[in-house]
Amino acid sequence: MPTTPDSLLAFATCDLCDAHKNDSSSAFRVLPPVFRAFGASRRFAGTVVTVKCFEDNSLVKAAVDSPGEGRVLVVDGGGSLRRALVGGNLGAAAARNGWAGVVVDGCVRDVAELALCQTGILALASMPLPTEKRGEGQRDVAVQIQGVWVQPGEWLYADEDGIVVSSSALHA
Repeated sequence: MPTTPDSLLAFATCDLCDAHKNDSSSAFRVLPPVFRAFGASRRFAGTVVTVKCFEDNSLVKAAVDSPGEGRVLVVDGGGSLRRALVGGNLGAAAARNGWAGVVVDGCVRDVAELALCQTGILALASMPLPTEKRGEGQRDVAVQIQGVWVQPGEWLYADEDGIVVSSSALHA
């Protein structure tokens, strides 16, 4: 079941970068090439919803358990490599609830299960340890992902070449 309209997937991040490489307004940003693909969808795009949390995925679970409506969940996990913020159950929930993708500045687990999830899942690495559930974190706030600011409501485009963020919808 596709979560993103085919018309929205008619992009290439390389083409978007070619078209916007001289943008000096900071409306167009490229995330560093440190993310690995874990989900079945390698290409996804949508408006951004953010969660900021550190080694506690309570708000990530709440987000993916809600209707995604083709949006992209961007999780600021502080770049922690000590705990996994998304696993097989949350990946399946994201796919089932229509999230176009999940980008985690942190780790995931249950890699074989995530590979079957029909959604995009990008993260720094895999780590088998789960998080603690303390109910901490923030949702719908500006987050800094690998040094790049991402705001709720912006657009994120991801494919095999990388991830770009824009303050508005883009066309190559």
